[in-house]
Amino acid sequence: MKYIYFDASAGLSGDMILGALLDLGVPSSLFREKMAELKLPVEIQLKETKRATLRGLKVDVLVKTKKTTTRRRSDIEDIIKKSRFSSSVKKNASAIFKKLFEAEARVHGHRVNEAHLHEAGADDAIVDIVGCCFLAETLEISEFYCSPLNLGQGWVKSSHGRLPVPAPAVAELLKGIPVYSAWIKAELVTPTGAAIVSTLVKKFIPLPELSYEKIGCGAGTRNFPELPNLLRAFYGNKKEFKAERNVYIIEANIDDSSPQVLATFFDTAFKLGAQDVFLTPILMKKGRLATKLTVLAEIDKIDSLISAIFKETSSIGVRYYPVERRVLQRKIEKVGILGEKVAIKISYQEGKEVNIQPEFSDCLKLAKKSDLSVKEIMQLVLKEFYKEREKS
Repeated sequence: MKYIYFDASAGLSGDMILGALLDLGVPSSLFREKMAELKLPVEIQLKETKRATLRGLKVDVLVKTKKTTTRRRSDIEDIIKKSRFSSSVKKNASAIFKKLFEAEARVHGHRVNEAHLHEAGADDAIVDIVGCCFLAETLEISEFYCSPLNLGQGWVKSSHGRLPVPAPAVAELLKGIPVYSAWIKAELVTPTGAAIVSTLVKKFIPLPELSYEKIGCGAGTRNFPELPNLLRAFYGNKKEFKAERNVYIIEANIDDSSPQVLATFFDTAFKLGAQDVFLTPILMKKGRLATKLTVLAEIDKIDSLISAIFKETSSIGVRYYPVERRVLQRKIEKVGILGEKVAIKISYQEGKEVNIQPEFSDCLKLAKKSDLSVKEIMQLVLKEFYKEREKS
């Protein structure tokens, strides 16, 4: 299976996403043929162009009718449902439009079934969203990743008048996603683009360690002198993508909390998404014995974890900083023993198995149900695992 990493340092839109994915080598004739199944009055134009000094593929969806199209969610769902795309394409496209309608309804104070879309709901946006889902399937993309989003700055014209950047619907769609504003006084992320990535992208992270096969470049409409208005799509094998490299460490030195209180924080931290939590005995100034609480987490979990530290411990201050993390690729298999299924973690380095370990929590649970120790359960699990492997 494949991955995509979007470099959105110049923002993104529906047509830029289409251009970047098509630029990876999907035949334009196939794309036009499949989009014709939507039975919309549109013409799709593809052309090589330049933004600043760099090339990219520009996709234009020209609506053949002069009538302004506004659609409710039910109208768009009907178009998608009647098409002959696969169930996964329909499911993803519907999920994107669901997010888009929910955002529009919230910012305008409507119910979702009362909301309608103007620019984003026009026929070209339907092609953008359904086309993106079709290309993802064609390219066998199992996971999307993306850089933090450059939103631009200033004001944008819309059917609702002049709106600040980011437009309200964009701001609503990108809740919880890392964003910033730099260089350009223009709208760099459109509602359609925001809806696509907020639905499909697994993680928004700075460029991680990766190995890629191709780069697709989708060109935006405007040509900025400050930077190339391009969306780059890095495309490669999923196993070569190390998405967990960039994480944060949160630390607090605590000298006035009991061990019981600190121990209860572990459950809270893991429920909030911490990747690891540990305590280290330390000696502070004036010879005071203390404990250093350390939490490892991704950037989007930092605020909630810091709030929990202040709430559940006696700490009145924390420090946090980014670290690089390298992890082996892993997969989980199940082995049946004593009438139960036990997970086994198999780790790989450069495609070769380097470690096979039964899941401790599963083994502990099974040990409590039997007269065997955890050690004996783990030995039985490994024995059964190798036995099944020999058979296959």
